[in-house]
Amino acid sequence: MLGQENCVLKSPFLLCIFIGFLMHSVVGAEIPLGSKLSVVDNDYWVSSNGDFAFGFYNISDQPNQFSVGIRFNSKSIPYSQQTVAWVAGGDVKVGNKSYFELTQEGELVLFDSIGEGSVWTVKTGNQSVASASLLDNGNLVLMDKEQKIIWQSFDTPSDTLLPGQSLFANETLRAATASKNSKASYYTLHMNASGHLELHWESGVIYWTSENPSASNLRAFLTASGALELQDRSLKPVWSAFGDDHNDSVKYRYLRLDVDGNLRLYSWVESLGSWRSVWQAVENQCKVFATCRQLGVCVFNASGSAECKCPFEVTGGNECLVPYEEECESGSNMIAYKNTYLYAFYPPDNSFITSSLQQCEQLCLNDTQCTVATFSNDGTPQCSIKKTEYITGYSDPSVSSISFVKRCSGPFAVNPGTFFILVIFQMGIVLFIYRRKNSTRKRSTLTFTGTNSKGLIVLSFSEIKSLTGDFKNQIGPKVFKGLLPNNHPIAVTDLNASLEERKFRSAVMKMGCIHHKNLVKLEGYCCEFDHRFLVYEYCKKGSVDKYIDDDALCKVLTWRKRVEICSSVAKAICYLHSGCREFISHGNLKCENVMLDENLGAKVTEFGFAIADGKATYCGFSAEKDIEDFGKLVLTLLTGCRNHDHIELCEWAYKEWMEERVANVVDKRMEGGYKSEELEHVLRIAFWCLQMDERRRPSMGEVVRVLDGTLSVDPPPPPFAFQRPLQVDDSEENVSELEV
Repeated sequence: MLGQENCVLKSPFLLCIFIGFLMHSVVGAEIPLGSKLSVVDNDYWVSSNGDFAFGFYNISDQPNQFSVGIRFNSKSIPYSQQTVAWVAGGDVKVGNKSYFELTQEGELVLFDSIGEGSVWTVKTGNQSVASASLLDNGNLVLMDKEQKIIWQSFDTPSDTLLPGQSLFANETLRAATASKNSKASYYTLHMNASGHLELHWESGVIYWTSENPSASNLRAFLTASGALELQDRSLKPVWSAFGDDHNDSVKYRYLRLDVDGNLRLYSWVESLGSWRSVWQAVENQCKVFATCRQLGVCVFNASGSAECKCPFEVTGGNECLVPYEEECESGSNMIAYKNTYLYAFYPPDNSFITSSLQQCEQLCLNDTQCTVATFSNDGTPQCSIKKTEYITGYSDPSVSSISFVKRCSGPFAVNPGTFFILVIFQMGIVLFIYRRKNSTRKRSTLTFTGTNSKGLIVLSFSEIKSLTGDFKNQIGPKVFKGLLPNNHPIAVTDLNASLEERKFRSAVMKMGCIHHKNLVKLEGYCCEFDHRFLVYEYCKKGSVDKYIDDDALCKVLTWRKRVEICSSVAKAICYLHSGCREFISHGNLKCENVMLDENLGAKVTEFGFAIADGKATYCGFSAEKDIEDFGKLVLTLLTGCRNHDHIELCEWAYKEWMEERVANVVDKRMEGGYKSEELEHVLRIAFWCLQMDERRRPSMGEVVRVLDGTLSVDPPPPPFAFQRPLQVDDSEENVSELEV
């Protein structure tokens, strides 16, 4: 069917040629023995393509302190944006007269002018090193005369991985220090023996883990296309995390463990002249352990950014500490902080016991060493007791936990009149809060299951009704617009189908792990009694069918925009089929389920659940069904005909194409014309998707490549020519059409 073969390396000979090509393609200028760099001369070793440079750089808040390392050096990146990708010795800092040398013995040595001695070396003096080179991929290597690599910076990463770089078991990324007074960061990324990536705070707290099956001999690998993969021995990915711009044309990328403890993938955006985070491991920054440390509690401000606020007393050293002393002359009491989860970070001891809310508060009040108690109930009521003043946490209307902070009771004496006024005032506040809670949207609750929480909002049916204004604003079939308490708009879908609670919760937890720029994000759900609702991000411009049905709005869908929608939908379905940990079908792909954001970017929604006869199933359809539906969607977009029998529409379009009247197929209302060659490719792939015999249909990966212009496509046979299944003999006859 498709006129270009996949590049599959089947023989060892071809594999050797391929590896040799890769090694040859990553070249760099040779650095001879005896070469030296110094702070005073401000000189650099530069890769042959000019993209990377190795040399000294100044630490901004310490004018006379320098480190030596590799940074981006492209002329298209302003100096202030030339990020450091590797540092020799990690936290080693030297004075302003220091120098770095590739010695005649073949060692890289950093000499410090302050200590007057070597502070870092690679210890390769007896390994026949003949030269060094900074390769075009940012890897600094030492080589012998046969160009065999003896040592490379890629094997000793600091806080960053570059495309093509790996992280193996028991290797570590360590975040840079956030303060000049700190010698080392608390945050590290590890690959454990079971093949899981883990984010650590100090040594004992793991606050994020990659959710891949346990396996040995895995490596983490950053691809040039913008994916972080865990690969097995055969280099097959067993787990992947994709950036928002995965497979887009991006020249520079890197993965870094940032000073705030979050692991992020960055891409260079030429049009903006800046780096952009396209993926992060911990979506909610407040869930990074001790992200605020002694600065207080993590909250989100009006712009949606995380910041630290202190609900306690700030000491002279600007530390936010629990204001409690073990010996209180007037006794102690507990202050309740609703929608707040507090925990100890020094020491990080957060043991849990089963108790009620009242018992949790009383346990801390009765324990002279207890400073804070936090109560959570996500099916199992739990109480966590803390016995330190070093407390942090996070607070948000979506957090279901309640925390109690102990403080010493002070003497309180007022005259009866003042006390009466105070009581009346407090009663007024209580009445106001009570009425407000019953007349406005109830707060949503967030399931807190520790470090592996998917971050999905869990809502009751009454909360769904409240957030949607009792389902008054319907924006689609069984879809309603709602508003969270923070004024964040949402789209609420009523599945209106029965599904066992356990299966539904399991499905939404899997869907909560799915993140792709062309898929509408699942933000929450409701599973109460027989009610099954899904809460999605709200797409401002609505669904594509609205534009096709309206003669005025359809003019917004230019030829370029329609092709972009087809490509975006194809990438979304391809990701569901092959980019997730397990196959996920859409099952109901159509224009009503393709949403447009404020920039008219296409996002697919309503994926995962199949509805039939009032019953819902998770991933109840095949890939072939989605591919056929995609073909129908493409024809609908091209023709503007939505309410026609798809077989009749397809047969008519195919006949017009065969008889070279392809212009008749294009929506006459579309402004700006179309590109004939592009239309040819789009129609061909649509007809292949609509083949009656499912085995003739391409994969969604092949569809994406055709629409991106990286794969040619042969003329298709009539889609409905074969009304009978292919027999064994038929398969031989059609091999040439199906080869890719």
